[in-house]
Formats: sequence, structure tokens, C-alpha cells
Amino acid sequence: MRGETLKGHLDLLLLAVLAGGPAHGYAIITALKDRSSGVFDLPEGTIYPALHRLERAGLLDSHWALAAGRSRRIYELSPAGREALRTQRDDWQRFARAIHAVVQGSA
Repeated sequence: MRGETLKGHLDLLLLAVLAGGPAHGYAIITALKDRSSGVFDLPEGTIYPALHRLERAGLLDSHWALAAGRSRRIYELSPAGREALRTQRDDWQRFARAIHAVVQGSA
């Protein structure tokens, strides 16, 4: 998928993945790829800056945890992130319905 198509939707995708529970970066990358049947096979250089930006915006919380002898940063939705996800989902659904109506030629 072209990067231009994804612009503006990455935050929603990340928040949606984290709605399932806390996860480290690699697990988030894998979930995006798996849930999209490989369409969203995004590099770390795209995901980690977005996660950090969402954390700075107060939509994510994070903490360090030790797993299999490795220290990993675990991300999870903050209360503000849960609300942002609800709002962005509603906006996305309205947008998708409108795009579908135009593309399919129905009103």
C-alpha cells in the first residue's frame, strides 16, 4: 500500500491494535501486518516515532518490562487514548461510508 494512502490513518490503526491490550512495539507491528493480511507491513521507523508521538500527546502510556531477559517498552491506551479511539473510529466509519457511496455510484 502506498504511503500516501496510509497518511492520516496510522494513529487510528495503532490505537485500534492497542485496544486489545498492552503490547510492545514488535507485537504492534506484527498485529498490524497480521490483521491486514500483510497490507500494513510497516517498518519500525514508521511505527516507533508514531508511538512516541501518541505518548507525548497523552493518548498512550508506556512502561518498561523484562521479558525473556530483554527489556521492552510496553504501550497501552490511556483514558484519553480510549476516547480518541472512539472518536476516530466514528469519524473513519462515516468517511468510509461516504467513500464507498461515491466509488460505487450510490447515494
